[in-house]
Amino acid sequence: MAAGVEPHPVLGQDGGPYALARQLGLDGLNMRSLGKRLGTVATAVYWHVKNKDDLILLVGDRLWDEVELPDLDTVGWRTAATAMATSLHAMFSRHPWLVQAFGSHLFYDPGKARHDDHNLAVYETAGFVGTQADRAAATVFTFVLGNVLGVSATVSLTRRLSRDGADAEALFRDTMAKAGEVAMQFPRLRARLETPAAVDYATAPDQTFAFGLQALLDGLENQITGPRAPAGPDPRQRPVTTPGGSGDPSS
Repeated sequence: MAAGVEPHPVLGQDGGPYALARQLGLDGLNMRSLGKRLGTVATAVYWHVKNKDDLILLVGDRLWDEVELPDLDTVGWRTAATAMATSLHAMFSRHPWLVQAFGSHLFYDPGKARHDDHNLAVYETAGFVGTQADRAAATVFTFVLGNVLGVSATVSLTRRLSRDGADAEALFRDTMAKAGEVAMQFPRLRARLETPAAVDYATAPDQTFAFGLQALLDGLENQITGPRAPAGPDPRQRPVTTPGGSGDPSS
């Protein structure tokens, strides 16, 4: 929670809506379930929260406090952009129900606004001017959101199947097997599935998110039209130690 923000009478209770959202997902985050979790009736919750939509917005907004906001006076813009995007990806992965909520709710409260404001500052620091900064920030945000859709969908489907009494793990295995059979009909997909490192048709290679993020930032950096600021160290580059002990490979 951001400094100076008073705990909400409902959100501030241990084992309350955050635990409920983790356990039951977006569908289970409602007034009746929350009242039961807090040991009270749903009508008592209405004293503090108007309806389910407001509850989702309140709970979702507090989660933005988990996203890192790097100090732009101490790190370069690209280092900051990488840290924010990576931290956002981790937050969405921890709370996949929030990814689903983006399809039906508009988040606008202080936590999200604080994140958005700092994100714009990162790209303005890079040299993006006016709406260029908005486009750059939105491009990276949608990339992150798209990368966690699979996680969110898997969690949601697993929860729904388990609630209905189905064996979610067995269903996923069967589905992946069928997907693999279809993929074997196509040469490039077949070549990948036949490698020792292949897990299944739907599994992306390791470091796919990090690779895509840096490729995206490469493209954005080429679009900067204003004065450029230092980008900071490239996370893809590792120091090279020479026989003489120098970290400079050219020395």
